[in-house]
Amino acid sequence: MFLSPAALTWLPGTLPLADAGWWPVAIFATAFLTCVSALARLALTRAAKDVVWLAFRCLPGKVQMTLGALAVGGVALLVFSTQQETSLQSAEMKDGRYVALDTTPHARGLVEISRRRYEDVLEGDQRTMLAVPGLLCLGAACAALTAGELRRADRAAAPADVM
Repeated sequence: MFLSPAALTWLPGTLPLADAGWWPVAIFATAFLTCVSALARLALTRAAKDVVWLAFRCLPGKVQMTLGALAVGGVALLVFSTQQETSLQSAEMKDGRYVALDTTPHARGLVEISRRRYEDVLEGDQRTMLAVPGLLCLGAACAALTAGELRRADRAAAPADVM
């Protein structure tokens, strides 16, 4: 859900959500609520860790492969974005100038930057703000699918236990 827009930050230009101040809060709230509900669903199954792993392994191969590919892509996106980031972050426009927070040791503070550098810092921030919740939601998807597989297995085993 969030990994595609994170990958789009590699294209020239900025994403349209760059100027909206509400989107980081909405993204993290969505990811948090999704993770909490998926983990609660998994916890309600009261299955042991090894059984949870076996239930995940019982998911169809295409589902496992898709989840794995998304995980590898998300981690790669995060690794590439953190390696290319400099000590600048939180780019903004103040009084017609482009400024960013410089986090280098002994030189901490706002520094003026060029428009091109402003766009680079903004894209790096967007990439991280989209990739991290994307990976959280991917983990939630794994938990929800595994919980569903556990419940399906419990329903299939229940009639045999009754007789």
